[in-house]
Amino acid sequence: MCSSIHKSVFHALYWRYIYARICHWIRSARTCTGLETGAEFACHQNLCSPGQPWHGPYAERVPLGVNQLHELAAFAENNAIDLTVVGPEAPLIEGIVDLFRRRGLPIFGPDKAGAALEGSKAFTKELLTNAGIPTAQHQTFNDYAKAKAYLEKHGAPIVVKADGNAAGKGAIVALDMNTAQEALQQMMVDRIFGAAGDIVVLEDYLEGDEIGATAICNGTSFLPLALSQDHKRALDNDKGLNTGGMGVFTPLPFVDAATSENIYQQVIAATLNAMQNAGINFTGVLYSNIMLTAKGPMIIEHNTRFGDPETQAFMLLMKEDILNVLEFANGRQIDPKNLWHPGSAVSLTLASGGYPGGYRSGIPITGVEEANKLDQVQVFHAGTAMKDDQLVTAGGRVLSVVAHGNSLHEAVDRVYEAARYISFDGIHYRKDIAHRGLEASKK
Repeated sequence: MCSSIHKSVFHALYWRYIYARICHWIRSARTCTGLETGAEFACHQNLCSPGQPWHGPYAERVPLGVNQLHELAAFAENNAIDLTVVGPEAPLIEGIVDLFRRRGLPIFGPDKAGAALEGSKAFTKELLTNAGIPTAQHQTFNDYAKAKAYLEKHGAPIVVKADGNAAGKGAIVALDMNTAQEALQQMMVDRIFGAAGDIVVLEDYLEGDEIGATAICNGTSFLPLALSQDHKRALDNDKGLNTGGMGVFTPLPFVDAATSENIYQQVIAATLNAMQNAGINFTGVLYSNIMLTAKGPMIIEHNTRFGDPETQAFMLLMKEDILNVLEFANGRQIDPKNLWHPGSAVSLTLASGGYPGGYRSGIPITGVEEANKLDQVQVFHAGTAMKDDQLVTAGGRVLSVVAHGNSLHEAVDRVYEAARYISFDGIHYRKDIAHRGLEASKK
């Protein structure tokens, strides 16, 4: 049995896991009996904590929260779970992997020391700086008066980051002093993020193309996944507030092979080596936000778990079995040449009206089944619930529509065609996902 500690990305991971087994079952053309090859699909049980509406066809729900670490470990042990995959950053930062490993339980993800790459901006900045890995110039403060004085001297634009885990909301790109001063006040004085904002990192604002690099890691070895580009702003033309991601496309036609190799060697490999030198053997996912600047690729931040829209796009493009890919972190060898299908994949976030600000929940959703019937399209759930047998909204980012195409243009056309089938009051999505890639493809 496999289990996951829930994050919306796991609808995508589960879908890819089950899809591979259905295809394998069909190819084997066998009756599903005993331990024959085709039985793998029917005889595996999948469990997910705490559960969402999409789990019905895929997995049994487990009524445990992501912060119930000891209860989750006991459940995994009592139910002989073969592999637990952790989605959210919070349990990783709190040490769930250490707890599972002490009990001899298989789990995918970094230990507490490794998760500090995401859990502490100050730790990561110090690690990168000491190792000579390219990142923005910065200063770290635990005193509000000193931080304010530095801010006044530095000026805007500047980036204000809470050191600890702020659920993805602790990095403020301040293009003017009012925004910067307000962010610093809210973090260190008002303590809107609690202890996470008691230490802040003030860093230079970087200009360029922001992209994502994802790799499955095992110590200093890593399996690079495709580069991707997310669209963080809520509105078209990169306007509006920052969000958790409004859509992704992959691969990137504007990044050549030399730049890609540079990214993986100077960012991913260099970070893993720096961690090893610090006595930390990093395993799991390293998902890095990188700015392509005039001076070359520079790290914005590291994440130690899968990104939602990125992974959703990866799953429609992936040829290799996702379980094999995850097992790379445990020493399994994977041929990168057999990792992907040709073409491109695009994910599009369908959000509640008002997101990332206030929004209503419990609004009926229609059209998901119709969209899923389209060729090379899959709709993944993020913030949904069931109410009186009706699918309803239950979050800011509600659904992610993902499409695969032989070209980026074809994938974009498919994803927007599918989105037109889905409806709920206040639905909002960007109309320009992959604009940077489409522009590069024309050249």
